[in-house]
Amino acid sequence: MRWVVGVVGIALLATVLWDAFETIILPRRVSGRFRLTKFFYRATWRPWRAVAPLLPRRPRDAFLSFYGPLSLLLLLALWAAGIVLSFGMLQWAAGSALSMAGAGPGFGADLYMSGTTFFTLGLGDVVPRTPIAKTVTVIESGTGFAFLALVIGYFPVIYQAFSRREMAISLLDARAGSPPTAGELLWRYRWDEDGHALSELLREWEHWAADVLESHLSYPALAYFRSQHYNQSWLGALTTILDASALVMVGLEGSCVEQARLTFAMARHAVVDLAQVFNTPPREPAQRLSDAEFSRLQARLAEGGLKLRDAGDATGAAPQLAELRRMYEPYVAALARHLAVTLPPWVRQGERPDNWQTSAWEGPKRLPRPGGSPATDDHF
Repeated sequence: MRWVVGVVGIALLATVLWDAFETIILPRRVSGRFRLTKFFYRATWRPWRAVAPLLPRRPRDAFLSFYGPLSLLLLLALWAAGIVLSFGMLQWAAGSALSMAGAGPGFGADLYMSGTTFFTLGLGDVVPRTPIAKTVTVIESGTGFAFLALVIGYFPVIYQAFSRREMAISLLDARAGSPPTAGELLWRYRWDEDGHALSELLREWEHWAADVLESHLSYPALAYFRSQHYNQSWLGALTTILDASALVMVGLEGSCVEQARLTFAMARHAVVDLAQVFNTPPREPAQRLSDAEFSRLQARLAEGGLKLRDAGDATGAAPQLAELRRMYEPYVAALARHLAVTLPPWVRQGERPDNWQTSAWEGPKRLPRPGGSPATDDHF
């Protein structure tokens, strides 16, 4: 019986350490069918997500935002508990060869010995007696020290990647509205007649999409970290950039078209690979761009002097745009359903201030016009 428990303890220890290695150290996507981390997130996220709709909007968003950071703490606690349990099983398999003040040998004493050794408490009230028990104790002490060192280095990497991601999302607020929309982004860049500024913006977002792909493949827990404002999200920003790139590709001319193709390719690569990571196969999305919405989008762009090609032509903007949308909308829809995120529309729904224009103490502010009078028809 002790040999069986010892083998199970070794298997559990190997499983936990390998899972921690793949999650923290290995900088690539892991495609194994069974992983402790994958099982943990599937078992905890689904009930957490199911409770969220029962709450009002603001508390619901706060409740969902707690999951990402809390899941990291719980995952680390799960790994630590698995390591302590596995070494406790190994001590018991070695014959519970411990000297403990005020108590006899047993599995409880072995677990206590394992816990004090893993966290390097050094209390001295329980000590190993045999060479095997001493060896197991030394190995666990080294394992615990290395584990805690990795954890200390793990959190800064996670939060640095989160900070890089959110900085770009915050910059998008004044450029595309809150929530961001492709129509508003192009409308607000109507002053850029030669397309150089828009091309530079799309280039920056190409790099951002590549960074999101790399960081979220290496650390999938980042996908559960939500943005500061309820009407912003990394998936919403990525969808907006895909929408805008598709519009530029099919409806506009100039130097920004080629950059739009590159940005579209990188952003589409990101959503497809991340859909594979979270096992969210593509699904038909809700109609994001109906005929009426497409007409509103055309009218909005026309206000800024941007005219799409003839939508009624077989080679016009509408058919080509529909073809491009089919390349990414099913994936973003599946990810949005999994992460409980609302996808942005193509064109803003009514006039509302951006996040930067509001505060808890005063009403929304509007930018003055060049002549000095405040804007009355829009914010830009």
